[in-house]
Amino acid sequence: MRTRLLTALAVVLPVAWAAKTPQLRLTPAAHTVRCFEALELRLDGVGPQPDPFDPAAVDAVVIFARAGQTWRVPAFFGQDYERRRVAGRDWFYPRGEPCWKARFAPTQPGEYTATAEVRDARGLRRSQLVRFTALPGAHRGFLRVNRRDPRWLETSDGAPFFAIGQNLAFIGSQQRFTLSRAEEAFARLAEHGANYLRIWACCGDWALAIEAPKSAWGRSWEGSARIAPMPDDPARRCVQLTQTVTPVRPSHEVALRPGVAYVVTGRLRAAADTRVSLEVQGATSGNLAPASPNAWAPFRYEFRAGRKDHWLSRMQFRLAGPGPAWIADLSLREAGGGPELLWEADVNRPRRGWYNPLDCFWLDELLTAAQRRGLYLQLCLLSRDLYMPALKDPTSPAYDRAIADAKKTLRYAVARWGAYSSVADWEYWNEMDPRLPTDRFYTELGEFLERTDPWRHLRSTSAWGPSPKDCRHPKLDLADVHFYYRPADHQRLRDEVEGILDRARWLRERAPAKPALQGECGLADNQWRITDEMKRSPSVLDFHNMLWASALSGASGTALAWWWERLDQRNHYPHYRPLSRFLADVPWSGGEVQPFTAEAAGGAVRVAGLRTRRAAWVWCFHRAAAWRHVVTESRAPPPVRNAEVVLDGLADGDYRFAWWDTRTGERRATGTARVQQGRLTVTAPEFTHDLALKVGP
Repeated sequence: MRTRLLTALAVVLPVAWAAKTPQLRLTPAAHTVRCFEALELRLDGVGPQPDPFDPAAVDAVVIFARAGQTWRVPAFFGQDYERRRVAGRDWFYPRGEPCWKARFAPTQPGEYTATAEVRDARGLRRSQLVRFTALPGAHRGFLRVNRRDPRWLETSDGAPFFAIGQNLAFIGSQQRFTLSRAEEAFARLAEHGANYLRIWACCGDWALAIEAPKSAWGRSWEGSARIAPMPDDPARRCVQLTQTVTPVRPSHEVALRPGVAYVVTGRLRAAADTRVSLEVQGATSGNLAPASPNAWAPFRYEFRAGRKDHWLSRMQFRLAGPGPAWIADLSLREAGGGPELLWEADVNRPRRGWYNPLDCFWLDELLTAAQRRGLYLQLCLLSRDLYMPALKDPTSPAYDRAIADAKKTLRYAVARWGAYSSVADWEYWNEMDPRLPTDRFYTELGEFLERTDPWRHLRSTSAWGPSPKDCRHPKLDLADVHFYYRPADHQRLRDEVEGILDRARWLRERAPAKPALQGECGLADNQWRITDEMKRSPSVLDFHNMLWASALSGASGTALAWWWERLDQRNHYPHYRPLSRFLADVPWSGGEVQPFTAEAAGGAVRVAGLRTRRAAWVWCFHRAAAWRHVVTESRAPPPVRNAEVVLDGLADGDYRFAWWDTRTGERRATGTARVQQGRLTVTAPEFTHDLALKVGP
């Protein structure tokens, strides 16, 4: 009898469990996709999860296959948004509930299949198999280390790539560059020949930040509402109201739909004889405080957005009486239900391992726009200050936890953005302390990405001072250094050009066989801030000089200028076009390109260039045309006449040469010359600031 009962239960229980367990269903957005473009697939049936961002709680992957090859790509949980322009402002409103998705970029044409797997508390489940076709496309693919010469970069199709670009680090609704303005800048950059940008996705609460805490209760740089342990549950936090007025001010503007009814809910606890009211959109609630003092009770307040209300314009709590009072679980949703609109009010979100939904959507949009324009974005991902205190001792539990949390964030990044070929590389953070023992961190994250990222995006980091150990690290694909020319440097460096060339030499000495970039550069005061002179002057002479010096320095791209707002205000974009045209025929993949420096005109002219045995690309810079001389001291550089430029190391024979105007990209003079015993001497036409020279057979 007992045996028959167990047998019956063995049959009945799986059927009953299956009835309660949702069935996985994978749905591709299309059944054809171009190579190197991201195909999005929706994954339904995963069901509620205690933490959808933790793969230990729910491990969702999609297995893609083609011709015997397979790729396991993590799925991700995220919120879609409707996007509009309203009265000249970006407006984002959640579209439906958050859901699970996967993205995949095929690198070869052909027939593909995809199947989802989810492992959670219910066990292992699989979806049905779906098919799609990859067609040839126009995209060049992902960035990688050049296979013939590892000092440079190339794209998936083998085309050489030289990075020409800048920083555009702070993108946010309160910044000069909103999402829409950033997309406009992308178009202008691409139009003029730029192809590379460094973007921060780690800003904190002032701009785009994937993981950084963002709070509706105040900014990180100002006094804010008191976040306190719950009076009866110290393990959780709440907001303690101690001021007469406590505003609710998310860092993101909260969008509303005109005419739609909304409901504000939460829990409230107040001392005896204390009243609490809520003001929303100019209307005020009655007393929300519970009848029983010092006891938690739910509250609910409904309002309807006006016909012109597209944003939550004002929301604040008013406190009257001896106080204090406490608010918990504050929420704003449509009265008929829907996704949370006030996620920044949650004070119990974990500091690491929770990903801001609107910021993630912004990064979707930025990468889509970049791919459309042929731009590559170096993504600075991890919020340094969330991790840095834990990286002091590589044998500590805190260090272990930091690695585990960073792996979760990078897994999410691979899942959500890895399929975009516009991702140039994952930069772990901006300017980590170079004294910290980070080698283990970079080793374990690098190995994790080798297992997790099917497209093998490049990996990099940066430090707030020179870090030779990072340049040498085998799991970091790009070497990096930041450089700012400050008054304190005047005794060591003559001008901004000498500084750029000095940092390029430093990079190449420490990273002779990997791509190397100056990830930030610019003028600054001694506290690394923009100077008043830079704010006032219409000139971008410093940018022009650093751009050309770095392009001919032997680095793998131009130094990435930092003061992007100033540059945008002065319409610097046309400076990229002449340089892009000038470098178009450099044979980066040939293994022969070598940098060199020299002097001309008795030392008045600094010469920097690249050469092979049969060609040279040269920039001649009049030292009197440095920023300090021209702008700070208001001294116009005198003309340079009859300067002889001597090039060594060329193969003997007859050559053509052309002098280029670096501001217009036009040729100023051409000629022919003979190289004898490896030396070529040419005389420059008269110039005042700088001039470029191209030599070929």
